[in-house]
Amino acid sequence: MSWVATERFGARTAPAGLALVQELLNTHAVERGGGGDLLSKRTSAEEWLQGAAREWAVSRGLGAPELSLSQEDWEALRNLRATVEELLAVPADERPSSPAGTPVGVRRRAQVVLVTDDEGRVVMAPFGSGSVWLESAVWSEILLAQRTGEWVKLKLCREPGCRSAFYDTSRNGSGVWHNVRTCGNMANLRASRIRKKTGTPADDGADSGPKAEPTVR
Repeated sequence: MSWVATERFGARTAPAGLALVQELLNTHAVERGGGGDLLSKRTSAEEWLQGAAREWAVSRGLGAPELSLSQEDWEALRNLRATVEELLAVPADERPSSPAGTPVGVRRRAQVVLVTDDEGRVVMAPFGSGSVWLESAVWSEILLAQRTGEWVKLKLCREPGCRSAFYDTSRNGSGVWHNVRTCGNMANLRASRIRKKTGTPADDGADSGPKAEPTVR
């Protein structure tokens, strides 16, 4: 088993359950020959969801749910992806640094079940089936990531033809491309061509953009 959507991009995988959020975002089509949108058909969306749920269950040490998608579930699944993508499109340094504070514009997103293990630890378990289960799991993982500080490390690649979700492990959190050798080089080459066309000189190496560490699998 693996995170099949994220592997298509060769992006660094987020830790533990946060990888499920990343995986959902990476179901979109790969522009440069890496495959189509995994949610474009209900059958392929259901197949992806079942595999992702199994992988998530392994990461959390829980039993894998048996999931299927109705027509409404399929549409809700794509809407969920769009909603989370909007959240992740906000630059990391502009996202709330702490979950504390006065709530603004509160929306009801999902329900969870609180369970305990034999050692008395409390865990959030997803509630429901189909897209409802995924919504519960995704919003739970986002909450946990915000509390641990890992949410700001999950980003969208700046390259317009990629926009894959990647986990930034650069020392200063400045990564903007999922792979500096591919998307980073494409961005720099494009900037260089624009400068040559317009006759604009480079500004002390500013064309290279923010530095990102190469992806290591």
